[in-house]
Amino acid sequence: MAAIYSLYIINKSGGLIFYKDYGSSGRMDTNDSLRVASLWHSMHAISQQLSPTTGCQGIELLEADTFDLHCFQSLTGTKFFVVSEPGTQHMDNLLKVIYELYTDYVLKNPFYEMEMPIRCDLFDINLTQAIQKDRVALLGR
Repeated sequence: MAAIYSLYIINKSGGLIFYKDYGSSGRMDTNDSLRVASLWHSMHAISQQLSPTTGCQGIELLEADTFDLHCFQSLTGTKFFVVSEPGTQHMDNLLKVIYELYTDYVLKNPFYEMEMPIRCDLFDINLTQAIQKDRVALLGR
């Protein structure tokens, strides 16, 4: 079974700009993935405002019985989150690798328009390789 179920990238306005499903069962349709992204964006924003600590960056980890949701927010407000098996470790490192791939292959692409859905073959190829490397590393732990 895959350690990573799915990956979402949300722009600063809360729009889903990238979604990739890695799980073999329980695939969501497009409307469900849009709802999850919108809900997460709202929960993340509310958590920043309601946090009792100053400088809170929002929810970084949501643990449930059947999945964990790990989130990384860039300085520009773009959110990257991975839904994974419960108890999966080191997802923060994977999210930073995904962010680096995003900056290298999406933001540096002269044909990409900011805040629009990501359609970049090099990003997809390198993302798949990074996810596969992470799965191999998880098996070795």
